Amino acid sequence: MSSEVNDIYEQDLQEKKVLLQACQQNKNVVTCSDCEKMFECETRKTYVKAVYESMAKGQGGGFEF
Repeated sequence: MSSEVNDIYEQDLQEKKVLLQACQQNKNVVTCSDCEKMFECETRKTYVKAVYESMAKGQGGGFEF
């Protein structure tokens, strides 16, 4: 992981990723889908939001997958 972060969205994403990984490690799961609280987890919700925001770079709008 690069110590330089290009923008505020990438920095926020990296911070949320660290929190998510710490939560997974604390609960001894490899992925959120292994956790019984996956759909009600605020840590996961804020991480997913940070992913979308890093993709949109503040421009809003939806994403098509």
